[in-house]
Amino acid sequence: MTEGGRSLGKLEGKVAIVTGAGQGIGKGIAIAFAREGSKVVIAEINAETAKSVAGEIRELGKEALDVVCDVGNEEQVQNMVDKAVAHFGPIDILVNNAQGYVPMRGVEDVEEKHWDKSLRTGLKATWYCCRAVFPHMKGRGGKIINFASAAAILGMEGMVTYNATKEAIRGFTRTAAREWGRHNINVNVICPSALTPQMIWRQQNFPEEHEKQLEAVALHRVGDPEKDIGHVAVFLASEDSDFITGHTFMVDGGFHMF
Repeated sequence: MTEGGRSLGKLEGKVAIVTGAGQGIGKGIAIAFAREGSKVVIAEINAETAKSVAGEIRELGKEALDVVCDVGNEEQVQNMVDKAVAHFGPIDILVNNAQGYVPMRGVEDVEEKHWDKSLRTGLKATWYCCRAVFPHMKGRGGKIINFASAAAILGMEGMVTYNATKEAIRGFTRTAAREWGRHNINVNVICPSALTPQMIWRQQNFPEEHEKQLEAVALHRVGDPEKDIGHVAVFLASEDSDFITGHTFMVDGGFHMF
């Protein structure tokens, strides 16, 4: 079966959890998964946006479950996974996309609360979610996709807590890939660049800065959450990537070459 020249069904019958799926990249991935036949759990801290995205997926004739979850809270993560399993069955795919916002500050001006939030909603959240789905993947295999950033690799200014968190996630991913490979669990990383609410806000309020950043993208355009990021996530979630693990995919239009 095809739609717009694109084949569907690569994730038919699979169950996927996508965190932070109420908007931006997470939403794009959730919809891309649904189009490929996956049942999708929208794990989102905002109840309204979670319900909205789940509704969009159902309008496509696909299955979705919206669950309110603060991924930086271990108890809420476990509750979210329990609800997902009770509703759809064992988890096949986990996408750790969510990350709490921390204001830009220089190294000397960062406060401990900024470190705490960044690490809790990024690194620890990734660990919480991975650990919660592991029992459901251990005997049958699975695909885990974590999210890092070219900004961290480049060491962009004013983003020390975010950058440190994202690089820690890459380190976590490599270890998880090595330890869980024996269980047929693939763990990879995407470093994305795509149109998000934050990017739209920056474009509207700081157009010159936005244009300057766009000039650093080799392909000279902003990525699309579903078509550019979502399709790569589908590849990593499907059997096409069965022999790939512990790898970082730069899906940023060439921004990392800046």
